[in-house]
Amino acid sequence: MTPILLAVACLIVVTLGYIGLCAASPFGYCRKCRGMGQALKADRKGRLKRGKDCRRCKATGKRIRVGRWLYNRWARIYRAGTTN
Repeated sequence: MTPILLAVACLIVVTLGYIGLCAASPFGYCRKCRGMGQALKADRKGRLKRGKDCRRCKATGKRIRVGRWLYNRWARIYRAGTTN
């Protein structure tokens, strides 16, 4: 198998895997707070305490995946364009 065909096959497998992941689990962990929903801070004694709520995920710890966001946007535009 030539290297180009192998690269194309790997790209197809990765793409289909990501599509399956977006369909099965549309939400992933927030990259900023790592799914915690807030930042952890250390006080002067070194003990961890709860910090501010994450603004990116609004303290839920979950974010919609990019692939699912694109699919939702496409479906919304398609439905708006094909109304009777």
